[in-house]
Amino acid sequence: MHCSISGEVPEQPVVSKKSGLLYEKRLIERHISEYGKCPITGEPLTMDDIVPVKTGKIVKPRTVQTASIPGMLGMFQNEWDGLMLSNFALEQQLHTARQELSHALYQHDAACRVIARLKKERDEARSLLAQAERQIPMSASEAVTENASVLSNGKRAAEDDDLGQPGKRARPGISASIITELTDCNATLSQQRKKRQIPPTLAPIGALERYTQLSSHPLHKTSKPGILSIDIQYSKDIIATGGVDATAVVFDRLSGQIVSTLSGHSKKVTSVKFVAEGEFFLTGSADKTVRVWQGSEDGNYDCRHILKDHTAEVQAVTVHATNNYFVTASLDNTWCFYDLSSGLCMTQVADTSKTDGYTSAAFHPDGLILGTGTSEAVVKIWDVKSQANVAKFEGHVGPVTAISFSENGYFLATAAHDSVKLWDLRKLKNFRTLNLYDSDTPTNSVEFDHSGSYLGIAGSDIRVYQVGSVKADWNCIKTLPDLSGTGRATCLKFGPDANYIAVGSMDRNLRVFGLPGDEAPLES
Repeated sequence: MHCSISGEVPEQPVVSKKSGLLYEKRLIERHISEYGKCPITGEPLTMDDIVPVKTGKIVKPRTVQTASIPGMLGMFQNEWDGLMLSNFALEQQLHTARQELSHALYQHDAACRVIARLKKERDEARSLLAQAERQIPMSASEAVTENASVLSNGKRAAEDDDLGQPGKRARPGISASIITELTDCNATLSQQRKKRQIPPTLAPIGALERYTQLSSHPLHKTSKPGILSIDIQYSKDIIATGGVDATAVVFDRLSGQIVSTLSGHSKKVTSVKFVAEGEFFLTGSADKTVRVWQGSEDGNYDCRHILKDHTAEVQAVTVHATNNYFVTASLDNTWCFYDLSSGLCMTQVADTSKTDGYTSAAFHPDGLILGTGTSEAVVKIWDVKSQANVAKFEGHVGPVTAISFSENGYFLATAAHDSVKLWDLRKLKNFRTLNLYDSDTPTNSVEFDHSGSYLGIAGSDIRVYQVGSVKADWNCIKTLPDLSGTGRATCLKFGPDANYIAVGSMDRNLRVFGLPGDEAPLES
């Protein structure tokens, strides 16, 4: 008797009252619960129509093979043979998989090497392209000069001798229109200065007295440490540093990230300057060149001009108040007046007196006066319009390392090996000398803040003075230690409203001093 559904002998047989067919109980129960009818006849069917059938326990007979020992051995042999064949097939598949994996790993390694080589070639190509782009402005200007001096018959013009050597080329001079622009700027700024007031957001004395180091940022290479110059773009609160490692670094103080590293000079960068309006940035170097960089929206700076008018180290770069012109000073005993947009040297002024060159330079806030410091401890004041030396300040010992004009237009601070001297430009005389360090420690930097209220000095430490008057005292309100361990702070710059001080030393770190924590400046 077999189940009508499975065709096998049922373990729990049941019979339908309606059809008399035999089923396995569990199968017919499932079918009735799902369909409610007979699986064979299709008639309606319920579990009440199912009658169980009682049978004796059936012992399944053994197969013929398992009925004897030789049959069982044969069966075991067949099972073993099947197992061996299956194992052999698995081993073959494993061997094939290993070979495929090895080949894939080899291909991956080869691909990684190719990618690395391509990346290296790409970086080298980018570097060469950037270097070529930097050279394009200079090459173009040289080509124009070259072509202009060639006559139609191919012979050189007689003026070629005047254009041959750098520093001896013919200059167009400062034109009448430029002089008018400088004069108008001077008149406007002088009028504004009379109405100038101390901004209410300026950090008060009480805040400066609590200044401490807020952060330290390693911007330059460890192999050639040292920061020689600092400038700040106040509109964006971006700090620029020039280093001994021949690079200039543009740093975002708020985010703590390097915006761009400018390479191209072959020797140390001695001076860096932002142009207050626009995206221009200037660097002067010991390689005798000045580079004009232009920033882009993505933070990169492209070299627009390479200026090679000096024959010795460029020691200082200073920007005119119009933001259209700038001056460079060099150890070749000349200073050059440039047009910023074209990179053209309008005039190169050589000092007829016997000196060893200029070591510092700065424009007066009104823009018609230029101050230069020499390696022979003399400070010279120039009339920009006539390029005439109108005054000399003597009294220092050693090269004049830094010059800074106060925003009030009356005071000039100069630093040299011996001391810091304060000069009254109205009477052209020294009215105070600050002897800060011993004879073996030079004063490396001096800087007025933008409001003219504070004076910062850098040497073996950093000192901040409250600006007084000709007769009133200039009091030291804060002394900050040089934390570089070199004992030589080389440059400093006040941040916007003197809310912080950026300091460079002879290690690779830019240090920022300000109020600790989240303290707000005190009310003035």
